[in-house]
Amino acid sequence: MPKTKTQGLIFGLIMSYAMACGMEVYNIAIKLGFHLNPGGLSTMTSAVFRDAFFEALYMGAFVFLFSNLWGNRLGAAFAARHCDPARDNRYFCRLMRQAGTIAVMCPTMSLVASILFNVILGGAPIVQLPAIWVGTILKNFPMAFFWNMFAAAPFTHLLFGLLFRDRTAA
Repeated sequence: MPKTKTQGLIFGLIMSYAMACGMEVYNIAIKLGFHLNPGGLSTMTSAVFRDAFFEALYMGAFVFLFSNLWGNRLGAAFAARHCDPARDNRYFCRLMRQAGTIAVMCPTMSLVASILFNVILGGAPIVQLPAIWVGTILKNFPMAFFWNMFAAAPFTHLLFGLLFRDRTAA
């Protein structure tokens, strides 16, 4: 885990872009209708990854911004209410922090996406924003939860550990 502000910044950037990439692949595949094909999302083409990469470039910046403004703090507060690091398993406490952060960041990023893609770029009336936002949360939350728990967080911890392993212990 990060020990300095610089390490925290790098950890946050890796996690933000890991989440943005996974969520953009998912959302682009749905937007292009792959989930409706026989075989579902397993029929995706490489065009999904190309389009997702370009959207993830700027969506990752939004994730990083909002996670630093409130997502990480509220996730830590959630974990503090549900586990005691002195008494509970460290891994359980880490999972509680991830769950709390997802519970905050999914609605936050769903609102950003609803405003950007549906209202600004899609031309939906602003009065429809609450309904669009709820629908976007319902679509994104399961993917955000499982992507974070089983892909983005393990990847981030692995990459961060490789970048900042303690070389003096060897």
